[in-house]
Amino acid sequence: MFKYFEKYGCNLTFSTIVLVLAVMPVLFMLGILSGTSTLLFLGKCIAFAIVAIGLDLIWGYTGILSLGHGLYFALGGYAMAMYLKLQATGGNITDFMHIGGLTELPTIWRPFHTLPITFIMIVLVPSILAWIIGYFIFKTRVKGVYFSIISQALTWAACSIFIALSPYTNGNVGITEIKSIFGSIKGGANQGNLFFLFYMSLATLVGVYAFSRFLVSRKFGKLLVAIRDGENRTYFSGYPVSRYKNFIYVLSAAFAGIAGAIFVNFNGCITPSQMTISYSITMVIWVAVGGRGTIIGAVIGAFLINICEYNLSSGSTVEIWQYIIGAIFCLSILFFKGGLVGLAQEKVPLFMHKLAAKASKA
Repeated sequence: MFKYFEKYGCNLTFSTIVLVLAVMPVLFMLGILSGTSTLLFLGKCIAFAIVAIGLDLIWGYTGILSLGHGLYFALGGYAMAMYLKLQATGGNITDFMHIGGLTELPTIWRPFHTLPITFIMIVLVPSILAWIIGYFIFKTRVKGVYFSIISQALTWAACSIFIALSPYTNGNVGITEIKSIFGSIKGGANQGNLFFLFYMSLATLVGVYAFSRFLVSRKFGKLLVAIRDGENRTYFSGYPVSRYKNFIYVLSAAFAGIAGAIFVNFNGCITPSQMTISYSITMVIWVAVGGRGTIIGAVIGAFLINICEYNLSSGSTVEIWQYIIGAIFCLSILFFKGGLVGLAQEKVPLFMHKLAAKASKA
């Protein structure tokens, strides 16, 4: 039984998480959960888990530490927000465009009139940008801390551009007062829309997790680990390392864009704050605490850290909650390098062996 758990433990854990999430709307309908805030929060956590999985693929498996994935997350979020805003205005220009001096809808907004094209842009825009960045960086074999610094710098530059182009993006305020793709999800009269959105997002998380597990369980995943543990050796073995790195980087950016689009539906707005360096570093914390190189660790970390933040950012801990989250991250890096999943993988076998030894003696 232990060998079975060791082999399938990650999938069993993920299945448990999905089952718990799937029950939440039912608890709401039964009146056990009051208000829609819990479902809205969990919907955002689902989005965070998706972007965390993408980060785990490039950092945990490939050894590429990106501190700029907030850029791709925000690009997907802005793409979805632009579509939702146009639905709210009937395809006309927005109030902030009027204030910015625009008299007609900008060309960059026009593709977002229809939902199918919007879905394509949510994936395509982050992917193309990531491919361009990755092509030049990985081709020249830039890696390690240098890549992390470059990703930070690009994110900061993009955030500054979005703020400066206020007639097109509404600057610091961002795109606000938008509904979900199914309409309003607030209030008891719209709970059907909320449930539909929630389950669709949960299904997306399941799909992203299953696809990621499929990739890392094949030869492709072993090559990613080989690149992480010995890039030069893999390179001189004849493998096109830069292509593998660029592919996984683009894939993680696509996941981040999808996550951003889901987040906007639950959050009702998108701002440049989701594109900042600090937001990207927070994403890295999710993966580090949960356990990198496991996929399931990214999911656990995303939910756990955000649940802690949700509960600590109010009440008596409102002024110190960020220090608490930082302390959790530091402790994980210093003492639990494998995160919570690594700790479980180390301690659970010992515990099971002890139980087996006691049973055999009895």
